[in-house]
Amino acid sequence: MSVANIRNIAVVGHGSSGKTSLVDALLVKSGALKGTPSVGDGTSFCDFDPEEKKHKHSIESKVCNFEFGGKRFNVLDTPGYPDLIGQTIGALRAADTALICIDAHAGIKVNTRRAWKEAHAAGIGCILCITKVDDTGFDFSRLLANIRETFGPSCVLFDEPDDVGANLHAVVNALHPHAGDHGVIDLAKAHSETVETIIEIDDAAMEKYFEGEEPDDDTLDHLAVEAMKQGHVTPIVCVSAKHDIGVTELLDMLAKEAFSPEDVVRKAMREGDEVTLKPDPAAPLVAQVFRTRIDPFVQKISYVRIFSGTLKKDSMVTSPDAKKGIKIGLLNRVQCDKLTPIDSAGPGEIVAIAKCEDLHTGTSLGDVKLPPLEFPTAMISLAVTPKNRGDEAKLSTSLHKIVEEDPTIHVEHDPETKETVITGMSELHLQLVRERLARRDHVEVDAHEPKIPYRETITQPAEGSYRHKKQTGGSGQFAEVHIRMYPFPEGVTPEEFTTKERFPSLKDFHYHPAHHFLWVDSVVGGSIPGNFMPAIEKGFLQRLATGVIAGCKVQNVCVEVHFGKDHPVDSNENAFRTAGARVFAEVFKQAKPALMEPIVNLHITAPQENVGDISSDLPSRRAQMVGMDQAGGGLTTIEAKAPLSEVMTYGRALSSLTGGQGSFSMELSHYEPVPGNVQQDVIAKAKMKDEED
Repeated sequence: MSVANIRNIAVVGHGSSGKTSLVDALLVKSGALKGTPSVGDGTSFCDFDPEEKKHKHSIESKVCNFEFGGKRFNVLDTPGYPDLIGQTIGALRAADTALICIDAHAGIKVNTRRAWKEAHAAGIGCILCITKVDDTGFDFSRLLANIRETFGPSCVLFDEPDDVGANLHAVVNALHPHAGDHGVIDLAKAHSETVETIIEIDDAAMEKYFEGEEPDDDTLDHLAVEAMKQGHVTPIVCVSAKHDIGVTELLDMLAKEAFSPEDVVRKAMREGDEVTLKPDPAAPLVAQVFRTRIDPFVQKISYVRIFSGTLKKDSMVTSPDAKKGIKIGLLNRVQCDKLTPIDSAGPGEIVAIAKCEDLHTGTSLGDVKLPPLEFPTAMISLAVTPKNRGDEAKLSTSLHKIVEEDPTIHVEHDPETKETVITGMSELHLQLVRERLARRDHVEVDAHEPKIPYRETITQPAEGSYRHKKQTGGSGQFAEVHIRMYPFPEGVTPEEFTTKERFPSLKDFHYHPAHHFLWVDSVVGGSIPGNFMPAIEKGFLQRLATGVIAGCKVQNVCVEVHFGKDHPVDSNENAFRTAGARVFAEVFKQAKPALMEPIVNLHITAPQENVGDISSDLPSRRAQMVGMDQAGGGLTTIEAKAPLSEVMTYGRALSSLTGGQGSFSMELSHYEPVPGNVQQDVIAKAKMKDEED
């Protein structure tokens, strides 16, 4: 099929807005699958994993396909909870159009806005879909006003329901109305608003229109796509998947107005130069893995979007992310949980590659580097241990699978406490991980309370030395290291910090961005042989990871090694690594150490009548309100900054304050010093834990 006839649609939005039910309805209406799927009954085509059937909502993004109106559709169904936004971000990389679902009754929620933001950041088309228009108790005109207030006046009706609730029978086309049609609001007025907004991009069409000549249907459809590409128009469509109302009309609209791969401009890097990709099957291959899934039967499945060129089965392809070529085995077309082998696929296609260990989420295929997938920072941690002794290796393998599937999950093993720490987006996110471990890999875990990712730093310079001397029956150990330690502020580059005024004897420096840590070699006269300097650095890195005062990672520190001593027989790498770790700890304690705590941006959406209670509650959490906006539909969005430690379980509190009507999301903002009383508590707890261990 030609590239112009391909439609890649990511169905996104807030949880419980009917996304999966809509995708199920599209599959049935197009004839791709048969049945009466139901999310509530556990028979959905897309929510096929046991955890999804149990929770009755999507947890992973899914891919399905069908043909309609001479077009091939690849549709990506995504989860709606903010905790699972990583799945949405990956799906949007593969899509050309985002179909953003809005529950007619619930209105615009936190993840509706997030989906809108991520879709625009991805540079793809946006269509707003009002779902569940068969529900009673909502005001269509008010919802429409809220949409325009939130997303702008470019949002115009392409169709509307003839009524709402039990009186709903059909949706009517506002772009191409038929004689006798009527809508829940004035159809003629809606048509005029839509046409006038579209033709503003074309002076000739606009001039003819105001002279009484309206563009024909084909011209209007073409102008609509152009207006969407320019960001001048965002279509609004309506549907009731439950009663099969508006589903066919939605398919018709997507076939005509949704973007093809030719309508989206995508850039990549080739040898340091930016290039524009062309969706040409004869061009060099450019593709990217946007999702990874571990299937209990097929094992690893890599979902790939092809942007240029042709990918063939049993081929060897290059990758800027791999040192050697990658062998591609079987290619598969994806239909929910089913894979169908194919020989090749061209630009615009979405395929699955099974059992290729060299592919990971974000891997680029071809000779150009596509932009990386940028996922939010995980913030909530749990220390887990297997319930059954001997399951340590099994747990490690299982967690590796989960990290492959979900890049917003991070796993670290603490060699001192022997604990494995998993970090995710929320309590719910981590609970889903534990359920998957138990169901898929039969690994039950015990979990400790969530850990706050505090950071240790210093507030003033200090210097000191440490002599490591150990004599045993054979050769001994000897190393002496002298250092100076400085605060290394955020936002300052190593080049800016390593001035001749500060380090007149500078020989070399190493920078570790993960910790914003800089160590400087100012040793003169060979007082420490150069071959021992890497061992000293390893000692520093050991302390960066394990901390000094509270067992937290260290950041924003510079260490200058300026003198030392060695022994011709007893000095070795182990001795200097130990000396490096010890001198770091001793001087760190003299440099007025301090704890830094993560501060998060809170985005809280709640009914207007609950704003006072929320505003009163936030100061008790050391939170600072930043702003407040009307979200439409009687809802208000509150922006605030708060210490992560104070909002770890905020979901429960917000539910209590709003009667379950509030929702929120959070993301890491920055780190700042912990108040003195909090710092004392954290350090005291760390000491107690050390004594227990």
